[in-house]
Amino acid sequence: MADPAIDKDVAYASEPRQANRRLWSRPFTLARRVFGHAVFSSLTRRILFFNIAATVVLVAGILYLNQFREGLIDARVESLLTQGEIISAAVSASASVDTNSITIDPEKLLELQAGQSITPVPNDEDLDFPIDPERVAPVLRRLISPTRTRARLFDADANLLLDSRHLYSRGQVLRFDLPPIENDEQTWNEWLASLFNRMLQPGNLPSYKEAPGGDGSIYPEVMNALTGVRGAVVRVTDRGELIVSVAVPVQRSRAVLGVLLLSTQAGDIDNIVHAERLAIMRVFGVATLVNILLSLLLSSTIANPLRRLSAAAIRVRRGAKQREEIPDFSARQDEIGNLSIALRDMTNALYDRIAAIESFAADVSHELKNPLTSLRSAVETLPLAKSEESKQRLTNIIFHDVRRLDRLISDISDASRLDAELARSDSAPVDMEALVSNLVDISLQIRTGRKPVEIDLSVDRKTDVKSEFTVPGHDLRLGQIVTNLIENARSFVPEKSGRIKVHLFTSSKGRCVVHVDDNGPGIQAEDIDRIFERFYTDRPDGESFGQNSGLGLSISRQIAEAHGGTLRAENLMDENTGHRKGARFILSLPSGQQS
Repeated sequence: MADPAIDKDVAYASEPRQANRRLWSRPFTLARRVFGHAVFSSLTRRILFFNIAATVVLVAGILYLNQFREGLIDARVESLLTQGEIISAAVSASASVDTNSITIDPEKLLELQAGQSITPVPNDEDLDFPIDPERVAPVLRRLISPTRTRARLFDADANLLLDSRHLYSRGQVLRFDLPPIENDEQTWNEWLASLFNRMLQPGNLPSYKEAPGGDGSIYPEVMNALTGVRGAVVRVTDRGELIVSVAVPVQRSRAVLGVLLLSTQAGDIDNIVHAERLAIMRVFGVATLVNILLSLLLSSTIANPLRRLSAAAIRVRRGAKQREEIPDFSARQDEIGNLSIALRDMTNALYDRIAAIESFAADVSHELKNPLTSLRSAVETLPLAKSEESKQRLTNIIFHDVRRLDRLISDISDASRLDAELARSDSAPVDMEALVSNLVDISLQIRTGRKPVEIDLSVDRKTDVKSEFTVPGHDLRLGQIVTNLIENARSFVPEKSGRIKVHLFTSSKGRCVVHVDDNGPGIQAEDIDRIFERFYTDRPDGESFGQNSGLGLSISRQIAEAHGGTLRAENLMDENTGHRKGARFILSLPSGQQS
């Protein structure tokens, strides 16, 4: 058995969690009230995600693939090369002449006589031009000071002679605006810029290192410049900053006196690139904001109508007492409008079908009660009958009502499963000429218990094509229409001079038309449409009651409409007297050749 104290402790412990959940849910509830369901719908989230993802991919591609950095580096290399040529020319011009060798021509020496001598002539090719740092430093300082470029001068053995960071002159007091002491701790902005540099810059760049002891041999561009070839190398520092180095040979009289190495300050190019990236990010921020607003607007034009349609469909499913109306978006010329039209048509058809089922059930109940009431009265009266004649009459009534019930149940069953049968079975081409001809022959041959009539069949062909009277449908059901029309006409024609005409032709619109004419009394004007109602019977004089269920013409029209056709009735009028001389039933079906 549980301890109440423990349960109370658990309840107390769960209360803060529930309170925290309520506290956390308040902002979302408030936001949901302010913005509605537009921001929090699944469709809205998907639209936002894919639009923003596309923008992020585009911006990332711009940041990674843009040629701004490469173009900036190339421009800086060309600038440094030009600057290096100018400075190297100035440095070579300031180099002093120093020769420790005397050149004597051996041939002239052999031509001398005893006691003669010659004066040595200096040869330019044998002259040395050593670089004097004290003479070169002022020149280098004047050329480098206006720029942020670092200049280093190496001699012919790749030993460091001068560095612009440590320029000095004898006897001068120099004042420099020294940069602040570097702090190893990076701000978040610097850290973010460094992260972008490491992520977006190429990974195959060599790392930059200071020359130990002024040995320039660690720089490949310096060694190449000693051979007279200028070169440039892009390196990256430990902090991910780019440094562009350019080595230019210092030459005089085709002799390489040294190498001038010009380098950018660490971070110069990165600062420019970072500023460009910040500009791109600002544009990205604005584009993202506009994208979010447009996505919300787009989702509202999609999600809100869909939500309203869904809510209306749910109300229809729950079976509200009143007829629910589906929102009308037919004015929209898009898929939402098409969906609205389809749902409205489907809902109207559903309500019509429900109403038809309810009406059909009411009609069936009413039609079944009549023979059941008569049958019940006959059965209750039969034990009370005293004469054989009364018993026989009551027995005949019972048999008549049983047959009537059987006929009603068969016709009701046929009418109820008609739609399902037509929906399940596939339609096939039906040759109406052959079908009507066979049914007319069968009606002529079966005479037992039926009124003798004369049936004429006429077919009007416009072409010799066999498929002129071919219609898509179900041959058994189409044959049922023709049979019902012939038997209905048979019941109304006179006893002795009954005549039925069946006429098959194609209309001007390419539809297959069947006329069934009779010479009976015709149809009352007010009953031309009522004869197609369920359980409506308007039988000729002399026919016993209960011989028809009143479903034949209703089923025939239902079959015709299921095949995309029509079934209607009209009276045949005498041109001389203006009286009715018969009835005509017109069956029109779409043919297979109809465009």
